[in-house]
Amino acid sequence: MRRTSSNLVSAARAGEEWGWRGLYRLHSARITALVRVLPRSDWASSPEDVVAEAWLTAASKMHEFSGSDEDFGGWLFTIARNHSTNQHRTGVRRRTDPVEPLLLGDRGGEAANAPAAMVEHDEAVAELLGHLSPREAEVVACIDVAGLDVAATARALGMKPTAVRVARHRALGRLRTVLDGEGEAAGSAAGPVATNVSS
Repeated sequence: MRRTSSNLVSAARAGEEWGWRGLYRLHSARITALVRVLPRSDWASSPEDVVAEAWLTAASKMHEFSGSDEDFGGWLFTIARNHSTNQHRTGVRRRTDPVEPLLLGDRGGEAANAPAAMVEHDEAVAELLGHLSPREAEVVACIDVAGLDVAATARALGMKPTAVRVARHRALGRLRTVLDGEGEAAGSAAGPVATNVSS
């Protein structure tokens, strides 16, 4: 059953630290996961930077938000998405040739020290989402990466709930086709090897 409590939102709006702390625990990790798979061209700014900016914006505009503690996640993602989009546009305009933070050794900050499995997971998710249209990728990222529900996703992306469901259905079908194709390719590549080993 979907929670509709707004205790944390009310407390945060009143300036209570425990309200903000609760909202942070509830939403920060999944919003960061979501931002990680959005297009990025400015490697000087990490997903964590984008999310931090989103929290600051949310704090300054809290009086504009009305909704439950769960609804806050969709609102926060909309803010983070806008920040990410603006940074992406700025990075494209700069026309620089950025170097991946992981190649910078100790100077790369947190990204350079990130566990390899986490980096590989983010890259794998981003690669899969690259097979989808931008809108389908955002829908899948909201629901299947960040764990937002259909209603929150619809509000965050400015879509109707029915359109979200249709986009997700099409996207998942396309991803199944992609994964099935990769599985068949791997199987056919492994076939001759298996034959040679047994002979």
